Amino acid sequence: MATADTYPHVIIDADGEAFIEGTRYTIKHLAAEQYFHGWSAEEILRQHPDLRPAEVYAALAYFHDHHDTIVAAIEAGKTHAERARGAEPFSRDELLRRRAVTNDRGA
Repeated sequence: MATADTYPHVIIDADGEAFIEGTRYTIKHLAAEQYFHGWSAEEILRQHPDLRPAEVYAALAYFHDHHDTIVAAIEAGKTHAERARGAEPFSRDELLRRRAVTNDRGA
């Protein structure tokens, strides 16, 4: 893994994915929290107490310097998740109804 020279604490793996060094946090994950939830660095630190301020600020600096690319990846993931969610053969309510019917027969 290579360290991004201008972003201490940020490493790039062989697939080009940026991570916070020594963690499993991807920059995309933390960027999505800011992008979708509007979380500040302080809120991200509150939500992830295992991270240090320098790590979060480096991650956010990397995100903002690569904003368009990372936002495109975040949006693509969101679109994929929405499609997968719509592909479920039964809704949660239908599955619960079927479970209730099965439980009623067994009781």
